[in-house]
Amino acid sequence: MDFFHTFDMPGRWYTELFDVAAGQYGYVTTDDVHVLGGKLQVLIDMHRHGQLERVAHGLYRFPALPPGPLDQLMEATLWPRRLGVISHNSALDLWELCDVNPAKIHVTVPKSARVRRAKPAMYEVHTRDLDASEITRFEGIPVVTPHRAILDGMERHLDRRLIGQAIDSARRRGLVERTEVTALEEAIR
Repeated sequence: MDFFHTFDMPGRWYTELFDVAAGQYGYVTTDDVHVLGGKLQVLIDMHRHGQLERVAHGLYRFPALPPGPLDQLMEATLWPRRLGVISHNSALDLWELCDVNPAKIHVTVPKSARVRRAKPAMYEVHTRDLDASEITRFEGIPVVTPHRAILDGMERHLDRRLIGQAIDSARRRGLVERTEVTALEEAIR
């Protein structure tokens, strides 16, 4: 018996989606399969064959890719139809700007987002139209800039000591411009 006929070898969809998932902490979405020219049925079939785990509506994960500490953050950005950006306390924590310990993953979606699917209990969803200059990536994960994260913390009335710690840390590490530091320090007073 031929070796290649002994095992069910993954096909085109497995290979192409695996490549996408490798850059998204193991996750793929229905949008990903559509971009590649496929239909939702591809993901359903791969799930039925044990090649994918269904995480949420329209969101799947390759179990062949080992989980890591940032997986949940990537999942949170993909969950709302790829519109999410890590923000608020979660962004402050991700940037390691202060001793905040968020109980939930804070994710911001645009005002125009019509997220009809049920919100997982571990997410705190915020609505704001972010400017492109307020969004960056941290190890491939969409996240607000340190400046925006500090402003979010101020708007949510985060403890002044933590805001001061975040401003100082961002300044020392060169994550904010001098003019931003001055504006943040004035705002905290």
